Amino acid sequence: MFLEQLKLFRLPSPPPAAKTRHLLIGGRIIDYRFKSGAKRLTMTIDERGLRVGAPHRIAMSEIEAFVQGHGDWVLKKLGELAHATQPRHVTVKDGTRLPLFDGEAEVRVLPGANRVRWVGDLLVLEARPEADLAQLAVRALQKRALTHFAERLADYTGRLDLAVPKLGLSSAHTRWGSCSKHGGIRINWRLIHMPAHLGDYVVAHEAAHLLEMNHSPRFWAVVDSIYPGWKTARSELKQRAASLPIL
Repeated sequence: MFLEQLKLFRLPSPPPAAKTRHLLIGGRIIDYRFKSGAKRLTMTIDERGLRVGAPHRIAMSEIEAFVQGHGDWVLKKLGELAHATQPRHVTVKDGTRLPLFDGEAEVRVLPGANRVRWVGDLLVLEARPEADLAQLAVRALQKRALTHFAERLADYTGRLDLAVPKLGLSSAHTRWGSCSKHGGIRINWRLIHMPAHLGDYVVAHEAAHLLEMNHSPRFWAVVDSIYPGWKTARSELKQRAASLPIL
């Protein structure tokens, strides 16, 4: 359980556009894009800046108090982005290369009926002219991630002599993984862009929660028994989080 980090539309009425607002945080005027109608109160920071979403029923004063309550995090993340050397947003098109575990995947776009397939590490998008290529790519990446992490989960639960729990994928911005004794384990599919050993650490971490639903010394002893290099992996994961591509 790690704290660090689909647009849907409905025709014929387009979703409401995000509005630019301003807020004083730590003596600085911070611009942010606000969009109402979200299911819950959320904040996201990437190369586009700070974005805030909230349900219709929440007052603007409560929304701004929420943002200011996370002011240190907002200023830190905006500062990190200001010093980033490479943009994280990736335009998916023919020839695009995406990080894929310890290597890269190359995207090939062909005419088709919005289907996706893998040929080794070649990601083939058979797309209609109006297709959202990024959405197609995410679909393919998630499918591959689920297969990969299912195999890794079977490995680590086997080391603990446990039955393999239900596995799902997450798109969370604040967690790499989660574990529930009733809901099973969820792994963030974006780990597919990380070196494989870091995904292994997250899987081992969540598998250990099947025995210890806490972060006690007993829990870390379980992690250490199946993933001895967890301290190094945890630090590396935090460092690499800011470089994940955004599709």
